[in-house]
Amino acid sequence: MVVGFSVNLEILKQLLVGFIQNEVGKMGFNKVVLGLSGGVDSSLCAYLAALALGKENILGVMMPYKTSNPESLRHAELVVKELRIRSLTVDITPMIDAYFQTFPEVDHIRRGNKMARERMTILYDQSAAENALVLGTSNKTELLLGYGTLFGDMASALNPIGDLYKTQVRLLAHHLGVPQVIIDKKPSADLWLGQSDEEELGFTYDEVDKVLYYLVDKRYSCADLIEKGYPADFVHSVYQKIQNSQFKRRLPIIAKVSERTIDRDFRYPRDWGR
Repeated sequence: MVVGFSVNLEILKQLLVGFIQNEVGKMGFNKVVLGLSGGVDSSLCAYLAALALGKENILGVMMPYKTSNPESLRHAELVVKELRIRSLTVDITPMIDAYFQTFPEVDHIRRGNKMARERMTILYDQSAAENALVLGTSNKTELLLGYGTLFGDMASALNPIGDLYKTQVRLLAHHLGVPQVIIDKKPSADLWLGQSDEEELGFTYDEVDKVLYYLVDKRYSCADLIEKGYPADFVHSVYQKIQNSQFKRRLPIIAKVSERTIDRDFRYPRDWGR
């Protein structure tokens, strides 16, 4: 394990619970809505949110598609049962299939992107119904690799695990008591039948987290990592994924024509008293 992955899990838990409490409260809310996929990321976020806000203030939304693995729904329901949070199940099959009747030639990537964005529209609708904020569930590994759908699963009001690598997510999930069957299973966005994150990426999260840690946190160059013994093709591939997905990690670029431009000169909450 990379040294930087070794964290005090109890302190990390307290930091993230405090983050959720503070950020939700600062925005004038006391509840959150999140999508429960049955995976370790959303499960960990649900556990953190329940600690931060109380189980009655969490709504977990399960949004299966007709090709979703039934195990995903069972694991999401397990989290709901363990935490005793409120839940809602919305089958997204009718809306997805209705749209793609017009585009029968669609490939699995377009269908997967549509599914991710359909799920997020449901979460934001439920957030309006609940007077709640949408809690993000994307980890640092996914965000750096661009392994997510812009304005889909990457959208949220706040994200407690966006600075945790997948390796760290698993460690913290174990510390908080997330069911081991969820922690141990093969990661999958469940966007099409048999889909596996690591098979699609071409490497495991354990492998890529080490490279990401050195490139991003420790500011190593590709040459430094290759000198340490990492395969050159792998290092350059990861570096390119980080570069190519930068547009996903920032707000839309606004052309500057005034004295104070949103997210450039006007970006601090204290500007307006918060």
